[in-house]
Amino acid sequence: MKKLDLITIGRSSVDLYGAQIGGKLEDVRGFRKYIGGSPTNTACGTAKLGLKSAVITAVGDEHIGRFVTEELARLGVDTTGVKVDPDRLTGLVLLGIRDKEQFPLIFYRENCADMGLTPEDIDPDFIRQARALVASGTHLSHPQVAASTIKALEIARDDGMQTALDIDYRPNLWGVAGHGDGESRFVKSAEVTAKLQTTLHLFDLIVGTEEEFHIAGGSTDTVAALRAVRDKSDATLVCKLGAKGAVAFTGDIPDHVENGPVVPGFPIEVFNVLGAGDGFMAGLLKGWLDGEDWARAITYANACGALAVSRHGCTPAYPSLQELEFFLSRGVTRPDLRNDAELNQVHWATNRNGDWPDLRVFAFDHRMQLQELDGATPDKIGRFKELCLDAAHRVAAGQDGYGFLCDDRLGETALHRAAGGSLWIGRPVEWPGSRPLTLEPSLGPDFGGLETWPAGQVVKVLCFCHPDDPAEMQRAQEDTITRLFTACRRNDLEFLLEVIPSKVGDVADDTTARLIRRFYEIGIFPDWWKLEPMRSAKAWDLASAAIMENDPHCRGIVVLGLGKDEADLAASFEIAAKQPLVKGFAVGRTIFSKSAEAWMKGEMSDADAVAQMAANYQRLCDIWDKARG
Repeated sequence: MKKLDLITIGRSSVDLYGAQIGGKLEDVRGFRKYIGGSPTNTACGTAKLGLKSAVITAVGDEHIGRFVTEELARLGVDTTGVKVDPDRLTGLVLLGIRDKEQFPLIFYRENCADMGLTPEDIDPDFIRQARALVASGTHLSHPQVAASTIKALEIARDDGMQTALDIDYRPNLWGVAGHGDGESRFVKSAEVTAKLQTTLHLFDLIVGTEEEFHIAGGSTDTVAALRAVRDKSDATLVCKLGAKGAVAFTGDIPDHVENGPVVPGFPIEVFNVLGAGDGFMAGLLKGWLDGEDWARAITYANACGALAVSRHGCTPAYPSLQELEFFLSRGVTRPDLRNDAELNQVHWATNRNGDWPDLRVFAFDHRMQLQELDGATPDKIGRFKELCLDAAHRVAAGQDGYGFLCDDRLGETALHRAAGGSLWIGRPVEWPGSRPLTLEPSLGPDFGGLETWPAGQVVKVLCFCHPDDPAEMQRAQEDTITRLFTACRRNDLEFLLEVIPSKVGDVADDTTARLIRRFYEIGIFPDWWKLEPMRSAKAWDLASAAIMENDPHCRGIVVLGLGKDEADLAASFEIAAKQPLVKGFAVGRTIFSKSAEAWMKGEMSDADAVAQMAANYQRLCDIWDKARG
C-alpha cells in the first residue's frame, strides 16, 4: 500500500487578498494572507477531504516561505517535496474582488522560488510513494520547470501511477498577456497550444474550463477543441461549464457538449470565483481516487467549487470532508452560502487549527487578585507573569497538551515571549469582576482590538451569569457576548466562554446546563467552555449533553479552579475526568498564590518562585492524568 494518495506539482505562493470588496485593487486598504498557487491549493483541498496529499514546489528561505510550509503541514499536506531555495523569494499574488465577474490580480513571479525547480529536484523514490501525480499547466510554460514536471510524469507513468492535468491557463504566466492582465483567462496562442499538446498523452485525466480546453485544443469552438485534445490523448476529459455544472468525456466527443452526461451545479450566489477551479479539482480527485463513478466525482467537485465561490480566499474556503458530507446531505437552503450560519459553523468547527485531546492550562490571567497583593506594582506583576510562563515551560518541556491563560494589560511581555511556541494560549477580555459584563478597554467599543491579535490565540471571556438572572441583566450580558463572538469569528480567533453561576445564585444539577443551552439558543457556539468544578456526576452529564446536542464539533470543556486547594480539585477532577468532553483544567491561584504573595514582598527569589510554581503545576497535571486514567 502506498504512503500517499496523490502528489501535485507546480506553483506555490502567498495570496494577499483585498479585505475590501467591490472596489478597485488600487483602493484596497488592507489584505488577508492565505496560502496559494493552484497545485498547492489542490493539495490542501484534497488533504481537507481526507486524502494523503503532498506537493512538489519551492519556497524561499524567508518568513513567507516558512508560512507556506507551516500552513501545508497544518493542513496535513506532506512537505517532503517542498524545496527551500536560498536564492529566490516565494511567489506572491495580490488579489481583489471587484464584483462577481471582475477579480483583479497581480502575479509577482519573476524568478520566484517555484520557478527554480530543476529536474534534479525530482526524487523518483518520492514520486513512487503516491497513487497519482497531478500537474499544473502553468509549470509547462518555462523550459526548466517544464522539464521537471515532465520528468515527474514519466516516472509516474513508468510506475503505473494515475496522472492528471489541471490545464490552469493563465495567459500572463505564459507571457502572452501583460502584468496588469492577471485576471485574463484566455488569450489565443498557437505556441501555448503546441506546447500543451506535446504533453497531453501523459495524462489519464485532463480538467479545464471551456476556455482552457480552447487553448489546449487550439480552437474557440469547444467541441472542436475537445476533439483536438482527444486526438492527442485517451484521457478522461472533464470540462467545467460554470454554473451549469461539468461533464466528463471518457470516449468520443459528441456534437454538442450538452449531449454529454452533464452533472448540474448548485444554485448558489457567486461571491468570489478565484480559486474555485482548484476547489473543484480537489473534489474531483477525491471522487476519482476513491473509485467513485464520474457522476459522483463531479458532484463532489461541483460542491467544493460552489463552497469556494461563496467565500473569501481560496484554500481557507475549501470544505472539510465533514462539511462536504453535510452540504450534500442537507442541500442549499439559501444561495448566499457565506451567510448560511449552520453551514458556516460546520466549516469553522471542522477546519480549526490543530487538535487538543488533553489540555492542562496554567491560568495566570488574574489581574485584580495580583494588584491587591502587598508590594505589587504593574511592572512587578508583569515580571511575575513571566516567571509563571517559565514555570509553564518547565513542566510542558515542549510536549503537546499544555497551555496558559495570560492577559495583555499586565502580562504583555509574557504573551509576546510565548508567541509562536507550542503552548496553547488564551487571553482574557473581560474587565475583572464586572457584572453586567464589560470588557477590557483595549478591545475598543467595536472590538476592533482583536484585529491586532496573533493567529492561534484564544479569546477567553468570563461571565458571572445565572439562568434566573433578571431580564435586563441577561439582555445586557448576552448582547456583549454576542458581539464579542461575532468579532472573534470575523478575526478567525477561537472563543472560550467561562460561566460561573455559583457566584451569583444558588445552583442545582441543571443550572450550568440551562446556561449552556441559552447561549446556543442565541447563536453562540464557543470553541471551548470553561466551567466551574461540579461535584455531581449528574450535573456534568447534563452540561455535556447540552453541548453535544447543539455542537458536536465543540473543542471541549476545561475545568476552572476557583482557588480551591489540591484536595478539593482532586475530588472534582475525579468526577469531571470521566466526561469525554472534558479535556482538562485551567487552574491559577492553586498554583501561584503562595509564590506570588512571597515574591511581591521580596521574600522569594525568581528561581524559587519558578521552582515552587512548576512543582505545584506538575502535581496538578499528575492528579488530572491519574483521574483521567
